[in-house]
Amino acid sequence: MNGDIDTLEGLSKHYKDSVPADLREAKSFEWYLEEVYSDPRIARNAHQRVADMFDHYGTEYDEEAGVVEYLMASEDPIHDGENTFYGREVHESIHEFVNKVKSGARGLGPEKRIKLLLGPVGSGKSHFDWMVRRYFEDYTMRDDGRMYTFRWTNLTDVIRDQDPADDVVQSPMNQDPIVLVPQEQRDMIIDQLNESLDAPYTIRNDQALDPASEFYMDKLLAYYDDDLEEVVSNHIEIIRLVASENKRQCVETFEPKDKKNQDETELTGDVNYSKLAVYGESDPRAFDYSGAFCNANRGLFSGEELLKLQREFLYDFLHASQEQTIKPKNNPRIDIDQVIVGRTNMPEYRDKKGDEKMEAFNDRTKRIDFPYVLEYSEESEIYRKMLRNADVPDMHIEPHTMEMAGLFGVLTRIVEPDGGNISLVQKAKAYNGEIDEGDDTDVKKLREEAESKTDIGEGMEGVSARFIGDEIAEAIMDSTHRDRNYLSPLSMFTHFEENLENHGSIPEENLERYHRYLEMVREEYKERAIEDVRHALAYDLDEIQRQGEKYMDHVMAYIDDATVQDELTGREQEPDEKFLRSVEEKLDIPEDRKDDFRQEVSNWVSRRAREGQAFDPQDNDRLRRALERKLWEDKKHNINFSALVSANELDDDERNAWIDALVEQGYSREGAREVLEFAGAEVAKSELEA
Repeated sequence: MNGDIDTLEGLSKHYKDSVPADLREAKSFEWYLEEVYSDPRIARNAHQRVADMFDHYGTEYDEEAGVVEYLMASEDPIHDGENTFYGREVHESIHEFVNKVKSGARGLGPEKRIKLLLGPVGSGKSHFDWMVRRYFEDYTMRDDGRMYTFRWTNLTDVIRDQDPADDVVQSPMNQDPIVLVPQEQRDMIIDQLNESLDAPYTIRNDQALDPASEFYMDKLLAYYDDDLEEVVSNHIEIIRLVASENKRQCVETFEPKDKKNQDETELTGDVNYSKLAVYGESDPRAFDYSGAFCNANRGLFSGEELLKLQREFLYDFLHASQEQTIKPKNNPRIDIDQVIVGRTNMPEYRDKKGDEKMEAFNDRTKRIDFPYVLEYSEESEIYRKMLRNADVPDMHIEPHTMEMAGLFGVLTRIVEPDGGNISLVQKAKAYNGEIDEGDDTDVKKLREEAESKTDIGEGMEGVSARFIGDEIAEAIMDSTHRDRNYLSPLSMFTHFEENLENHGSIPEENLERYHRYLEMVREEYKERAIEDVRHALAYDLDEIQRQGEKYMDHVMAYIDDATVQDELTGREQEPDEKFLRSVEEKLDIPEDRKDDFRQEVSNWVSRRAREGQAFDPQDNDRLRRALERKLWEDKKHNINFSALVSANELDDDERNAWIDALVEQGYSREGAREVLEFAGAEVAKSELEA
């Protein structure tokens, strides 16, 4: 334990340092005016504060994707990365969400709209919503995010029928103290604030006091002969306001109930029956400001599964979003200031979208699609995060395990490409950025083609990361029970195969197709396993360097229409076309594309030479793979593949050397044995078929 928190005194100091210094202090209204003049951002509205919050924790611009990544999502600084989001699509969605909030901050319209996060189950929309609420709480604890409200004091000194229990009353809606100033004078203050404000927005506030505060203000102004200074000096205290979902303060979540139990008072508040006998039914002091919209004022309202609400119940959102007011039953309207976020899944959205009676509600929503991740390497990071955040047994995750899990998930989410020029797996690899130079795969065109085939967008259907994560967890526990301390793709595939039918979120009509995709992933893994075993059995850096230099000598001679010196005789000869093609064919480069590839590697070598770098085929991924496979072809005839399957048929020293080579590639010793046997069997089978 750290030295500063291993005693009660240390813990107490650590806590005290973590809270705002003025959290418990009561200030005067005059103090507030001085503060807001020195820092006008204190008087921001909810959209402006939330917009600044995203920038506060840092941003990075992804030039290739054209997307701003907000570090609170890409790095999660306040939770040490525990809730990091992955995937181009997800960060595009977050970027779009923030843009809508920032547009609302400037008064461009989205401040009067519900931000509706739409996506399939397990796409991360709920978790993102949760993250925004947690960061908003944290932001309001910091100096840059501070906000204030007020409380009425000494009310019984003036208002004769005031309940002594209500001598001190906090602003029921946690309003900004500036609303205590009448609108005409308030506008004069705001004009001065905006003259010194360094922000892309302007301060605006035309809210009326909530009905209870307006009642107190009227009574007190009448008592002090309309002397506002006397009212605020004698009866107003300014206090720090910190968002807290647990306290239902500036952050509120709302969940749908069954139809019989839905009541609009859950949103707008209700009569405080304990005060009816004291104040009477029509008195604003007898109202309980405990509705979800009341609690969310100055911050965030989060509506879970919003479209599951009855149509009539959703009408309350029309005024809340468009007019920024709520109208409780038998009570005056109440102004609100909050970012309203809703979440919904695909079935509810499709149902409400086709309902003509929902036109007004749909018009007041800004949809932000929250699709599944479509890059399998990013998807695999989601599963790694899951393992990092869990108490995982001492389990070694073998190479390709998470990537193959991610690939399976992505295959179920992307649209099958038209024509036969590119396979589904190749499309997934293209989305993952695996496009060789000279490859004519057009990712932008693939995305546009997919968008034209779907009613909403690509990535809005398929297997969720939640399902795959559950199966990885099951596979880990199964390995533990079997006293296996490693998890390989082979054992994971078995769990996928067995449990696809048992998962309630997978439609039955998709099962056959998903099983076919699983076979595609098995085939991809087989190729990668064989490649790893090739690397272990036949890898020779010196030989690859020699073969690479030979290949480049012949390529340069071919391009320059020159000759090359024979290694044995020293005589000049034409470039060895047979040798060149023996290398290029290992990358499936057809005859009519050989010139493009040769020019590509020639340009690469020339560029490195200009930079003073020596030729090294290890630095060119395509050339390295081609040379490795060529070396494998040359050596494989001297390897007994059938012996790989059985340890009894192989010399222990030789087998251990191969296992050591695989361990260097990231395998455990047990996992290396498994992949040797698996790849050996596959290669032996292919050799027999050949």
